[in-house]
Amino acid sequence: MRKPKPPPFDATSPDELEVAFYQALQHGDIDKLMACWADEDDIVCVHPGGARLLGAGAIRSAFDMMFTNGTIQVKAEKVHRVESLGASVHSVLERIEVLTGDGPRHAYVIATNVYQKTPQGWRMVAHHASPGTPSEMLEVNESPPVLH
Repeated sequence: MRKPKPPPFDATSPDELEVAFYQALQHGDIDKLMACWADEDDIVCVHPGGARLLGAGAIRSAFDMMFTNGTIQVKAEKVHRVESLGASVHSVLERIEVLTGDGPRHAYVIATNVYQKTPQGWRMVAHHASPGTPSEMLEVNESPPVLH
């Protein structure tokens, strides 16, 4: 097992860690982004239309490649949480701003972020994203969060 990384800040909850993850995406900060991930070999990331990435090396390489094209202007919206004492699963609607010749446009991605409480604090162990549609924004599901 590798030496534990310090968290990007003292995240006391999966919600705080999720904020740090999306801020790192928006700022193109690969070190802060990778500090959100657990130090386990079996962490996993799937980008829309992409292959399954296993381990920190593969995940870092993919985000590094994405950041060569600039930052990712993404906002996490409509978060639905399923929580337990040691894990939290967030279903997130990601609204991504894409600059085109006609001005900014929005793309939508449905993501599942899985967080686990580790000896080093809350860390991401999985991020799986799939293409979404603008109709995702219109869907209203105001069910209360479920705590287990």
